[in-house]
Amino acid sequence: MHLIAAAQMVSTADKAHNLEAATRLVRRAAALGARLVGLPENFSWMGPEPERQDAAEGLDGPTLSRMAGLARELKVTLLAGSVLETGAPGRRLYNTSVLFGPGGERLAVYRKIHLFDVEVGDGATYQESVAVAPGTEVVSAETEVGRLGLSVCYDLRFPELYRRLSREGATLLAVPAAFTLMTGKDHWEVLLRARAIENQAYVLAPAQGGRHSANRVTYGHALVVDPWGLVTARASEGEGLALAPVDPELQARIRRNLPCLEHRRLD
Repeated sequence: MHLIAAAQMVSTADKAHNLEAATRLVRRAAALGARLVGLPENFSWMGPEPERQDAAEGLDGPTLSRMAGLARELKVTLLAGSVLETGAPGRRLYNTSVLFGPGGERLAVYRKIHLFDVEVGDGATYQESVAVAPGTEVVSAETEVGRLGLSVCYDLRFPELYRRLSREGATLLAVPAAFTLMTGKDHWEVLLRARAIENQAYVLAPAQGGRHSANRVTYGHALVVDPWGLVTARASEGEGLALAPVDPELQARIRRNLPCLEHRRLD
């Protein structure tokens, strides 16, 4: 068995402060024995929308280079939850999750497919697609704790993505997120447990959790969920970690005794 860790942060517009917090959490998780550590969506920057372009970087920029170096130093697999990546068409950005191996090598790059254009009743309207372009590729990668399927936040509401990842062999599903307080309190845990149950997969869900500015609060409650749908670790609010083991034998037994994935009739 291996330990995995979902980090919880309260990122702001201060990138240097955020990177120090992320580094601190990854170091703490590694010291506790985690072999896979996940950071949340927008871990390096959560600030005013007009400043997005200035906060964005390329895949070889200083933020992801620092995370690659941290993974290499600590010899852990590190999911850099998501960053704003330059290079999308029309001067837009990508919301990009990057997975690094224990040698610091880049294992996978996933660009968020489903963009958050909604009104959720918290007094704010979210129009992610104004500044962010959708990705088009379904992405997973082999790690020492299993094949990890990548997604970001709002993707969680689209089960067909996770079914596709499951069909491609994913045994773990990563959902770094920054759920709003309004949606999180009613939907976050329910959706994560549903994705775990229907795909008989572990779910690693790092989260933003707390007050980021005068008008932005996120729900938090970073979770690890097992293939039976049980929450095996949970953070609450503020900076923290949710650590839990991944047990391949448990997963194999669940899939053998309740072979839902073999009983699918519709593609």
